[in-house]
Amino acid sequence: MDLAENRTLGADRAAKPASAGRIKFVIGGLLIIAAIVYLIWTSASANTQYFMTIDEVKNQGAALVGRQLRVSGAVIGDSIQYNADTLHLEFTVAHTPGDQKEVDAQGGMAAVLHAAVIDPTRSRLKVVYNGVRPDLLKNEAQAIMTGRMGEDGVFYADELLLKCPTRYEEAVPEQAQNGG
Repeated sequence: MDLAENRTLGADRAAKPASAGRIKFVIGGLLIIAAIVYLIWTSASANTQYFMTIDEVKNQGAALVGRQLRVSGAVIGDSIQYNADTLHLEFTVAHTPGDQKEVDAQGGMAAVLHAAVIDPTRSRLKVVYNGVRPDLLKNEAQAIMTGRMGEDGVFYADELLLKCPTRYEEAVPEQAQNGG
């Protein structure tokens, strides 16, 4: 019996380190999965940052002066002024809705941008940016700008993200573009 007891004790000792190794492996795997989920979540939340519409900026007025903001609007092409020597850029953006359902109800983003630019009654905001003029800065482009509101009512942009209206037209099925 001594020999049998020794074999049993040996088997128990061998099983304990193997199960401890599995537990470490599972814990390590869970930590890696948690880290990946955290990175995906923080990346997604950073990219889905809220932006204000021109109407919201106008309605809040002086309360926004000096605050870091992200604003979206439609570029009015005739307002673009650029000095290549000083890299000084000025342009005006018109109000576009911030709600995707409202954009869809008005015929999509290309239609919304066009309507905003041709409607003189829409709220407008002058934008000043110092830097190289982006290639996509043209009439009816969607501009998403990060910067600060000045006391003078001008938005001083630090970053410009522009989306060309032709990009939205490509997303519309061909029969919708042709009216039927």
